Amino acid sequence: MIGKNIAKLVQYGLQTGLIAEEDKVYTTNRLLELFCLDGPEESGEKAAMSIDELETVLSEMMDYAYEQGIMTENSIVYRDLFDTKIMGMLVPRPSEVIRTFRELYEKDSPRAATDYFYKLSQDSDYIRRYRIRKDQKWTADTRYGALDITINLSKPEKDPKAIAAAKNAKQGGYPKCLLCIENEGYAGRVNHPARQNHRVIPVTINGSRWGFQYSPYVYYNEHCIVFNSQHIPMKIEHDTFCKLFDFVKQFPHYFVGSNADLPIVGGSILSHDHFQGGHYEFAMARAQVERTFQIEGFEDVEAGVVNWPMSVIRISGADEKRLIALADVILAAWRGYTDEDAFIYAETDGEPHNTITPIARKRGDKFELDLVLRNNITTEEHPLGVYHPHARLHHIKKENIGLIEVMGLAVLPARLKEEMELLGEAIVAGRDIRQDEALAKHADWVEEFLPEYKTVTRDNVTEILHKEIGKVFMQVLEDAGVYKRTPEGQAAFDRFIRAVRP
Repeated sequence: MIGKNIAKLVQYGLQTGLIAEEDKVYTTNRLLELFCLDGPEESGEKAAMSIDELETVLSEMMDYAYEQGIMTENSIVYRDLFDTKIMGMLVPRPSEVIRTFRELYEKDSPRAATDYFYKLSQDSDYIRRYRIRKDQKWTADTRYGALDITINLSKPEKDPKAIAAAKNAKQGGYPKCLLCIENEGYAGRVNHPARQNHRVIPVTINGSRWGFQYSPYVYYNEHCIVFNSQHIPMKIEHDTFCKLFDFVKQFPHYFVGSNADLPIVGGSILSHDHFQGGHYEFAMARAQVERTFQIEGFEDVEAGVVNWPMSVIRISGADEKRLIALADVILAAWRGYTDEDAFIYAETDGEPHNTITPIARKRGDKFELDLVLRNNITTEEHPLGVYHPHARLHHIKKENIGLIEVMGLAVLPARLKEEMELLGEAIVAGRDIRQDEALAKHADWVEEFLPEYKTVTRDNVTEILHKEIGKVFMQVLEDAGVYKRTPEGQAAFDRFIRAVRP
């Protein structure tokens, strides 16, 4: 069976274009070496393999490796390390990938280049299609448009043995983080994922060297990561706006944005300067400007407040340099802005609170920049953040609201899959949810929305829960908005806008 699977995997490489016909013998021999075999099995049948078979073939190969003592442990962490090693033998060298990407970019289009690279990232199993398909996804209609909801199931849960091994493993510090260029081709370890099948495209942004890759978890179409070649902390500043627009000019079919640069309102990796982008239109991008304004000296730039649960200023125009100049003015004003009546404090005890989440895109002949105002102040009542999901919503979403959520895509924890299945059964059966230890945290929520539905059955309970989770996510975004969607909140927003001066 192992010989047949090696032959099938080599055929898969040929079918997907990962390897050429001239690479067939070489790749076969590398796989034979990995599995400690002297030669291929003789077979009269021609090996053939579809993309959908990849998970099964790799699983059978790992079973064999474990049985033969080639793979020392058989848990998900060790299997992920080993199957990445297998796939790494089919992926072209970085120089080949870069050369093909650049040729497509120059001869055809930026879109052709990214199409090639995205397909390679999936065919190489760096993006595990069969896991991504397990993510639960739906949209929820709200007064701000259709929000995207996903329960993330593609990140595997670590088993206790692997967690213990990771805890006891030597902390090597190489690569310094998951975004560093040194991840390309890295074998991995129990506390760091393998990346033999990972490739990075070098890009020059605003005169500095950056890398372009895809997220292995692709929360949305062509979810890419653009990262600084140097391991330096994230910072929202003038150069940030320059870099965002430089990237959009090179890849006009992609949006790109940055997480904020402060804890609570920032992303999960603040230690390495990076952006996220992709070929996708989020609900926030579809949201319309509800009122316009002008800033003195920038009459040539369109500016307005977006109809969105968070506090978003959108500026647009044909000259991105003018947008950058205005963004500098708005950022500087917001960094130092305090409005005690609106509970906006620029700093307390020397700790800064105000920052911005910026998102750039090209729309027709114009450039567009969304500036989302953020503040990370905490209180005794809201120790995780005043402008953060409040405690009543933590049963659904407790984690930080980063760039992806800001734009209207909820990335919810995997625990909700089982919890919602059990909750649906309990609601239909009429059980007392408060008496169920695993579901009691959802009781207040259920009691609040259930009276709105005349009948709840096994057939419609999932749809109801999906709809109500969408409402919770809308409330999450409203909590994260520094200016509330009330007359008083929007009046306070206007006070800030009037304070913006060159």
